[in-house]
Amino acid sequence: MDFVLTLHGHLPYVLQHGRWPHGSVWLCEAAFDSYLPLIEALQALEKEKIPAPITLGITPVLANQLAHPSFVSEFEAYMERRLEGAAGAPAHLAASGDSQLVPIAKFWHERLTRLLGLFRSLDGDLVGALRGFEDRGRIELISSAATHGFLPLLARDESIRLQLAVGVAEHKRLFGRTPTGCWLPECAYRPGGPWGPGGARPQSYRVGTDEHLAAAGYRYFYVDTHLVRGGAALGYPEIEEVPLSGERTPYIAYRVASSKRRAHDLYALVRDPKASAQVWSRAQGYPGDEWYLEFHKIRWPDGLRLWRVTGSNVDLGGKRPYDPRAADAAARNHAEHFASVLRDTAARLEQDRKSRGPQPVITAPFDAELFGHWWFEGVDFLEQLYRRLSRNGVRPVTARQHIASDGKGRPTIQLTEGSWGKNGDFSMWLNEQTSWTWKRLWALEEAYWAVAPKAVKGGPKPRAVLAQATRSMLLAQASDWQFIISTAEAADYANQRFDEHCGQAEDLVRALADGTIDDATMARVDALGAQDSVFPNVLRSIAEVVG
Repeated sequence: MDFVLTLHGHLPYVLQHGRWPHGSVWLCEAAFDSYLPLIEALQALEKEKIPAPITLGITPVLANQLAHPSFVSEFEAYMERRLEGAAGAPAHLAASGDSQLVPIAKFWHERLTRLLGLFRSLDGDLVGALRGFEDRGRIELISSAATHGFLPLLARDESIRLQLAVGVAEHKRLFGRTPTGCWLPECAYRPGGPWGPGGARPQSYRVGTDEHLAAAGYRYFYVDTHLVRGGAALGYPEIEEVPLSGERTPYIAYRVASSKRRAHDLYALVRDPKASAQVWSRAQGYPGDEWYLEFHKIRWPDGLRLWRVTGSNVDLGGKRPYDPRAADAAARNHAEHFASVLRDTAARLEQDRKSRGPQPVITAPFDAELFGHWWFEGVDFLEQLYRRLSRNGVRPVTARQHIASDGKGRPTIQLTEGSWGKNGDFSMWLNEQTSWTWKRLWALEEAYWAVAPKAVKGGPKPRAVLAQATRSMLLAQASDWQFIISTAEAADYANQRFDEHCGQAEDLVRALADGTIDDATMARVDALGAQDSVFPNVLRSIAEVVG
């Protein structure tokens, strides 16, 4: 029985766009809370020779930021501020009568010091550290669309191909090899067929997401359960039991067929709802345990979280002090429980498995920042889980390893449309609050592809303008902006960033269309290139798409 744990790491481009609350601090928090602790855990497991074959997705836009020289200086400055706050906290706490919190402040100071030391020992090169784990066969790194664009809603197939082409090229540039697996942004999939929502260019037939993935060279991707079952979306906390056998089980990696019934050498790994709920569900999952760190209560001005969850119905004023030892014990217990859930599921699957059926798999995909950032003890949980899986009969493997096993015996399936978002459809990204963004993007796509084929073959100036117009368009296409607008938590910020990138692309495309590439245009290209310095080889990908 195989077990594939996949972590999906992504952040929109925030470098050179301020610091707090949604600028570089966002990236630094992710590095400190999630990626450095994960690297630390992988180092410990490697030293003990315990397999931990995590399949880790790092989106190209996130990888570009982690590899950017300014990230190192931003992270150093961020950690210095955090360390200064933690160093002064014990005296402030004692003076305010909160001496019971002093040990927790010291715990934070030690953690900050240790992880900053790890960062410096890696020379600030988190991308290189992750690449090293893959080179040594410890993990598998997968890619995604360039800026996490919501592929099914893009108006032009060329735009989908460009997002994927840039993603593959950047992964190869930064991690040294061509990716085998793709994390579809928001796990959003659209089968082939007629498509053209409000304002998009109508077509009698558009190829499906699977055909784009196969053309880009991918071997597998991930989908949510309801895309295989063709039924209702996964809902928490009520979880409908999924049969362990038959055509609709989530415990098989399916060979995917297009809507024209052409089968690709492309496979879909299906999220297991039971395993996912144990970790993700607020009502049933582990992160709500009373001993874990409370995310929402923060002490100012030092920004320390010093309290524990205490209880699901306890308001912030009633939270009790955090106890790291008790939290560590809870993480160990939950790792033991999760290992037993996997073991029991494996036993039932083996009992139900047909003698010649494909190797079953439990696929558990999560946002990487759930572990460490949102669920502080999450990385400790993962480390303890792999210690237990090394001796409980469930075989942890990377997705590539699973796909490589008995692939010829896998059933072929046609997937339905959907995502892993709210309602299981596209409504989190296309709704009354966000429809204006899509109308603007669709118009931009039409204008862009009208000038790109000629400009990419033009002289140095048109090519430079096209390269920056492409970067701006790709950044505007990030699914993050519609998601943030829909949640209404920072809609003004998302509106601003979308408008900024879309406007930049529109202006540069207009200059290409009008042939007005003057000194002012080139100065703007240089300024934008310094601000949004991503995807240095983007012209190659454009040339690949236009042919």
